[in-house]
Amino acid sequence: MEILGSVLGKVFQLSYALADSNYLAALALFTLFTKLLLLPLGIWTQRNGVKMVKMQPQLNEIKLNYYGDQDAIAQETMALYKKEKYSALAGTVPLVAQIVVLLGILEVVKKPQLAGLSYKAMEFSGISFARIPCETGGIFWMLPVLAGLSALLLGLAQNRMNPLQAEQSNAGKYGTMSVSVGISLVLGAYVPAAVGTYWIASNVFSIFQQALLNKLIDPERYIDYQRLADSRERLASLEKLGSVQNKEKRREYAKKEKRDYKRFFSVVNKHLVFYSEKNGYYKYFESVIAYILENSSLTIHYVTSDPNDQVFQMEKENPRFRGYYIGEKKLITLFMKMDADMVVMTMPDLDCFHYKRSYVRKDIEYVYMFHSVNSTHMSLRQGALDHYDTLLCVGDFVIPEVRRQEEMHSLPPKKLVLCGYGLMERLKESYDAMERGSSMVKKLLIAPSWQEGNLLDTCLPSLLDGLLGRGWEITVRPHPEYMKRYQARMDAIMQRYQSYEGGDLFFETDFTSNASTFQADILMTDWSGIAFEYAFVTGKPVVFIDTPPKIYNPEYEKIGIAAVEVVLRDQVGIRLDPKNLSGINEKLLELLKRQDDYQENSQRLREKYIANFGHSGEAGGSYMIQSIREKIRAKKTA
Repeated sequence: MEILGSVLGKVFQLSYALADSNYLAALALFTLFTKLLLLPLGIWTQRNGVKMVKMQPQLNEIKLNYYGDQDAIAQETMALYKKEKYSALAGTVPLVAQIVVLLGILEVVKKPQLAGLSYKAMEFSGISFARIPCETGGIFWMLPVLAGLSALLLGLAQNRMNPLQAEQSNAGKYGTMSVSVGISLVLGAYVPAAVGTYWIASNVFSIFQQALLNKLIDPERYIDYQRLADSRERLASLEKLGSVQNKEKRREYAKKEKRDYKRFFSVVNKHLVFYSEKNGYYKYFESVIAYILENSSLTIHYVTSDPNDQVFQMEKENPRFRGYYIGEKKLITLFMKMDADMVVMTMPDLDCFHYKRSYVRKDIEYVYMFHSVNSTHMSLRQGALDHYDTLLCVGDFVIPEVRRQEEMHSLPPKKLVLCGYGLMERLKESYDAMERGSSMVKKLLIAPSWQEGNLLDTCLPSLLDGLLGRGWEITVRPHPEYMKRYQARMDAIMQRYQSYEGGDLFFETDFTSNASTFQADILMTDWSGIAFEYAFVTGKPVVFIDTPPKIYNPEYEKIGIAAVEVVLRDQVGIRLDPKNLSGINEKLLELLKRQDDYQENSQRLREKYIANFGHSGEAGGSYMIQSIREKIRAKKTA
């Protein structure tokens, strides 16, 4: 502080000389000098703020594309920051600099000799600038009032002129301004009058500085405000659509969450916990849970982030199955405080973002169950499975992928248990039990994925132009996630064909039944996981539209192993270029002629790629039972 005070003392001494020994004028001149000295920092901050607002449409689009997937949003946001060389901490730099200068001038006021002055020189028109308003009162109480007023004027000006602050919500704008005014009032009351005067002058000069910065770096030249407004409107619509509109329901869910959170931690010695992100994920655990309930005395503690999950009905039917609703925010603390022998999930990226391994117990075995036939290195982010202890693998193909990644990144080896894919088994049982009469009508199911660039958004009109009126009964079944995120897009698609009267085109937006999937003679998709479920269950061919693939790990090729979802595309069907769909009807007819070949080939591929088909529940469940028993024995021995 002495060094800082000495440097600023020289600046103040110059200001005092230029102001003809007028202390008040010297303060104003000193403030102006500091603003000029910090102007390069102001320019840098202005550029950073403009860059942030310029990126805002892209940030909104990331939230739209990955709505509900907080981990993906966080990763994509950081990737954008890195690409644009944006520093989220840059906005704090001016505040830090201002505080440093404030502390420096406080040192100069306390020690006027640093500026070659005496306390006598600090007087102006009978007012001593060394005095503190709250200690002296009287006219000095004007300082905190003026400090608060200057902060109010600066806040109002920044809300209109500062490119970053102008785009904040009203709550953000006026919340920040209220804090600034409050700080200024306190500061003006409890520091010497000289420091309070500097603060008032600094606030006033900052208004003019912002006007200058807007001239030097005009936000209008860099920011697409129309795109920003459009993206903000679309995001607001989606958030409104996805929110719980009924306040009574919100209160009901909050009460349920509070009860279930307390009930979960009231149970001591929990052995086995499952976590599901939302309703519908139980189908991936079903075979394993059924085996455990039938072949052990273990109690299943099933945590879900969906208050309407089907499992709450199930817990009424089995006393050893207990369901708990914990929302996404509360889930963060639940994960940190987790106390169980084993936790089973289908959620990747454990310990990568806000859902961490337990801080309470370091010996929990975290088990990952796959919910598709995809490989581990292309459709999952790098490191998505690094913090799991055990993987219940769909098939042998997973093992070399995981071992190679462990080798590349010097990771401890995981337990790799060949489990299988229980969902596919149940689909096969349903398909075999379904009555299938002969039909002269050829049925095509179009069931794409939901990511950007999917076939609904890129080539659906071209596909339908080549197939409608040619003897096909066509059902378009969007991905449930597409309906959730892009309802407006789907509405526009259906509106386009509303007047079509051919009687051979149907849109299916009710996902409660798999009938259309099983009854289709051919499935058409892009990169949806339904392709292999359909091929391995029905034995029928798949048409893949080669839209851009879902690549969440841009370095997946370094592993040197082809992803199974790429390898199998040419083995269970054919691939078509979305930009060249001429003759598509003839290509589909040719596929129908080769259905027997695909039937035999799909069964062979299923045996090769899917482990323990028909027995996955036993394979996964018996592993869990045995592992937990060993942990219990180890505790007793200890």
